[in-house]
Amino acid sequence: MNNRKMHPKLTIATLIIFILLVPIISASRLPSSGVIYFNGQILTMDDKNTVVNALYVRGDRIIAVGGDEEILLHKTIFTKIVDLRGKTMVPGFVDAHSHFPGTGLKVIMADLNSPPLGNIHNIKELKAALRQREEKSGKKKWVTGFGYDDTLLEEKRHPARADLDEVSTANPVWITHISMHLGVANSKALQLAGINENTEDPEGGHIRKDPETGLPNGVLEEKAMSFVTKLIPNPSFADAYKMLRYSTQEYLSHGVTTAQNGYAEKMYISLLSKVSKAGLLPLRLVMWPREKVGEEIVVGSFKPEKFQTKRFRVGAVKLIADGSIQAYTGYLTAPYYVPPSPDKPNYRGYPAMPREELTKKVIYFHKAGLQIAIHGNGDAAIDDILCAFEQAQKEHPRKDTRHIIVHAQMARDDQLDRMKALGVTPSFFSLHTYFWGDRHMNIFMGPERARRMSPAKSAVDRGLRFTIHTDSPVVPMDPLLLVWAAVNRISYNGTVIGAEQRITPLQALRAVTADAAWQMFLEDSRGSIEPGKFADLVILSANPLKDPMKIKDIKALETILGGKTAYKAD
Repeated sequence: MNNRKMHPKLTIATLIIFILLVPIISASRLPSSGVIYFNGQILTMDDKNTVVNALYVRGDRIIAVGGDEEILLHKTIFTKIVDLRGKTMVPGFVDAHSHFPGTGLKVIMADLNSPPLGNIHNIKELKAALRQREEKSGKKKWVTGFGYDDTLLEEKRHPARADLDEVSTANPVWITHISMHLGVANSKALQLAGINENTEDPEGGHIRKDPETGLPNGVLEEKAMSFVTKLIPNPSFADAYKMLRYSTQEYLSHGVTTAQNGYAEKMYISLLSKVSKAGLLPLRLVMWPREKVGEEIVVGSFKPEKFQTKRFRVGAVKLIADGSIQAYTGYLTAPYYVPPSPDKPNYRGYPAMPREELTKKVIYFHKAGLQIAIHGNGDAAIDDILCAFEQAQKEHPRKDTRHIIVHAQMARDDQLDRMKALGVTPSFFSLHTYFWGDRHMNIFMGPERARRMSPAKSAVDRGLRFTIHTDSPVVPMDPLLLVWAAVNRISYNGTVIGAEQRITPLQALRAVTADAAWQMFLEDSRGSIEPGKFADLVILSANPLKDPMKIKDIKALETILGGKTAYKAD
């Protein structure tokens, strides 16, 4: 046994270390004392649109909101104190409709966007971008691209099969239009898909053919795209990871804390749920299952409750009623302003399915108690959707369905009245006024109809609750640009697109926070800064309520998810 006495200095040093460590050890065993944010302009987006200076967060929840003195009473020696220095804080943005992680397509496909979204000005540059992609893809691999816009290319036409054959005849080539409602295939891709001059159009789709030869020219509309797209392999694990990482960063850097995949296959619901549960997805995510998955939900072979967590939810069943107006596949009651070809002066687009078939599908899901979201751009498609909802309610009355019309681009006033009466809620693609406003006025809709596209003010006047969305990857995920577009309705060329449909900054901000959460039955947990809700917050570089014209220049300085910083600007 060692009887040597401990050195006095060592004894004192040990005692000091022990004293210093006790609070740390104790703190690790105690519940978190949370974070206090004070000295800010906090736009709560509660029912009264209250503005406060401070809030207290503990764990992943908001505990209290109020004035500085009131909230600082929660302070303990373990509480983190954050001085906002007058900056504005808002609830984390809730994505009302997009296709997460689709914005990551640009890292695994050729980006064929034209300005202001990209750098492609003509078909020559488009082909060069695809050749670069082919070099990365390798031999006997699919060469894919996305985002081309025929109205912005110098040639003012779609690329054709012959154009893509100049990229490759050995590899199948497939590119998608900016609308995502049509695409173009080269000869190899058409051959693999079995498409030739004798192939008939599928219901709700169209194979464009050369009027002289009768041969497919490569352009496939709507459901005809599936002949090709079903052949394209799923992304590799490495590519899927790149997509997910890129998209997550883009959403968080713009203040989005709840993202959405608005048309999900069962495989993607299962996969992204696992990624989320593993803690690899620092976002909340809502998945809208497509029709076939919805049918499995009804019969019980697919159970959404298996996937539900604080960060992951299976939401409304998604149906499609028509296509895209800038692809000439939106279904209108009156002809397009400039027809797609001289031999079609009365062309109005077409529905994805007959009204009777849509009604049957809606009744099926409505009767099962599910929420339904239906893509509808043209007013004829919206007529079909409303008739289907009306018949479903007549046969199987339900309260508070919150069925959604996604895009509702050309909704008329009488249709907004019907939505109000039926308890239907629209989600407007308000960024159309910025990215396509001029072309809607000059090509697709004409000045009169274009002025009332995405009619948010008419919805406000009726007390009809609505949201606004980006539909990413059609356009980038940028909620503040979206708010700016709904408030100002100015195209990127500087044209005012229907000043009478402008809404206030507060109304637009609610449409990407509280109202977006409400539309998806998530208002109890997010969308506003109130006690008990998730501490999903964004600190902004300026107050979006102060200067309407400067909203698009505001940046997200910090995005907080469940009380923890998920993104911070450099």
